[in-house]
Amino acid sequence: MSANAPVRILIAKAGLDGHDRGAKIIARTLRDAGFEVVYTGLHQTPEMIVEAAIQEDVDAIGMSILSGAHMTLFEAVISQLGEQDASDIVVFGGGIIPDEDIEPLRQLGVNQVFTPGASTTEVVEYARTLQPI
Repeated sequence: MSANAPVRILIAKAGLDGHDRGAKIIARTLRDAGFEVVYTGLHQTPEMIVEAAIQEDVDAIGMSILSGAHMTLFEAVISQLGEQDASDIVVFGGGIIPDEDIEPLRQLGVNQVFTPGASTTEVVEYARTLQPI
């Protein structure tokens, strides 16, 4: 990969959560900021997300979860990445995530958590800290 290659980010909607407006806004914002973005669409399983991330050779997975299943879904994706020898893919996300769950998510391996009210500028600034694999 070239030193000037853009960071590749997969934006995913895991589980039964059917609300994708925020994920689409983040995907579009990151793309407009110069990142290569892959959007998986709705109702993805952790296995499908990890498979797409590996196939697309992404540097990071950004998950949007509004269903309340964030602990289970983030853990499953991180576990799948480990099983597929792809733990170098950074996982971050956002959605309706209670403050008391942020530290446990970080301990699982979630690199960054964006809660309601986070701006698209904050997400872009965070993504700029990521390095191509």
